[in-house]
Amino acid sequence: MPDAQARDILVLVAHPDLARSHATRKLVDALRASPAAGRVELRDLYRLYPDFHIHIDAEQRALEASRLVVMLHPIYWYSMPALQKLWLDEVAHLGWAYGPGGTALHGKDFWLVSSTGGSAQAYGPGGHNHHPIEDFLLPYRQSAHTCGMNWLQPQILHGAHRATDTEVVAHADLFVQRLAHYPDWCEHAAEPATPSDEAVALDERPALFSPLTVGGDA
Repeated sequence: MPDAQARDILVLVAHPDLARSHATRKLVDALRASPAAGRVELRDLYRLYPDFHIHIDAEQRALEASRLVVMLHPIYWYSMPALQKLWLDEVAHLGWAYGPGGTALHGKDFWLVSSTGGSAQAYGPGGHNHHPIEDFLLPYRQSAHTCGMNWLQPQILHGAHRATDTEVVAHADLFVQRLAHYPDWCEHAAEPATPSDEAVALDERPALFSPLTVGGDA
């Protein structure tokens, strides 16, 4: 294991109401109380940027210092919370994270740790959502690959609203154990990326814009 004082793991927490969270907050609390905290840079996006004005340079410096990038948030409408999406749009931009010259994230590991309101059965054959959870995570996976990152198998807690304390604690324990023992557990769990630095067509590039100003869980 690397030096415990080397902060080589970046955990991005994105929960609009973390204090009332049933699952995400338990993971954050468990991490803060764990020996793994010594090697983690924990960034609570909704606390850092309540006005949605993201400090892009600070976020990029945190990314550059990491070997493992973790997104920790509940799944909202089959996607990520709004501030996490804005973070991705503004921080991982063309020429830095992907495209010509965009190599800052190449070779890093990406891990999604999340929770859903729907049960595991809701994401199974014949379930309410009609598709497995993997289908809804395709944008995450493709974003990681576009940035040249290795996709690690996500850790998902289904039915978080109805999860028992025992289930949530087990979810949190697994989370901190994996952080503490990174990268040992992910050696065979990673799906390596094959990034390309070829030019991105103008009509396929996201528009550049200024940060927006704007006034369940799990």
